[in-house]
Amino acid sequence: MIDDRLVLHGSFTSSSSYKPMLFLALAGLPFSFRTVNLKNGVQKEPAHLALNRYGQVPVLRHRGLTIVMSNVVLDYLARTTGHFEPKTEQQCWQAREWLAWENDAITNVARVRHFARFRPDVPQDIVNFFRPQAEAALDFADKSLQGREWLVGDACSIADIGCWGRMVFAHEGGLSIDQRPNLAAWRDRLRAMPGFALPYDLIPKKDAEFEGRT
Repeated sequence: MIDDRLVLHGSFTSSSSYKPMLFLALAGLPFSFRTVNLKNGVQKEPAHLALNRYGQVPVLRHRGLTIVMSNVVLDYLARTTGHFEPKTEQQCWQAREWLAWENDAITNVARVRHFARFRPDVPQDIVNFFRPQAEAALDFADKSLQGREWLVGDACSIADIGCWGRMVFAHEGGLSIDQRPNLAAWRDRLRAMPGFALPYDLIPKKDAEFEGRT
């Protein structure tokens, strides 16, 4: 029999792990979490490399499949569960365009945060290289949300979850969402959704079972 239980491998401090975890929490779906201690280098050990050749998190295992890369996992979850998938075919493609853009642009927010929190020894010139790109990405998202509640269509989609999943850590890199009114209002709408939780409240430090909402 094919196991229908969703099993997510991730890490407590990982924005890439937070994105699919937030999807599952907002959808109220049951799943299992398996922790990967990045600090101890577990992601580079043979057992994990057998699941993810890139030595990264997250990894989703479901129905005999192994899916890696956070935005690919979001794509799979939307297609498989029907949650947070936009209504029209055009909007579905637009949501995935946002995920591709996020991987290119909002990733700079994650880089600034990474150097600020985990690598204070890195020369400031390196951080200063990524900071303008991170600020520009936040500005673009803020402008795109002018006059609308969600990035695609009239409801929260994987585009919103994917972009927010890295932006949530902006303050750890000295970047501000509050200074961008459209982005701040969008953030507040996300936070008001049932099941929403911030990363350190949502991601456990050890293996855990989530039974979802009935």
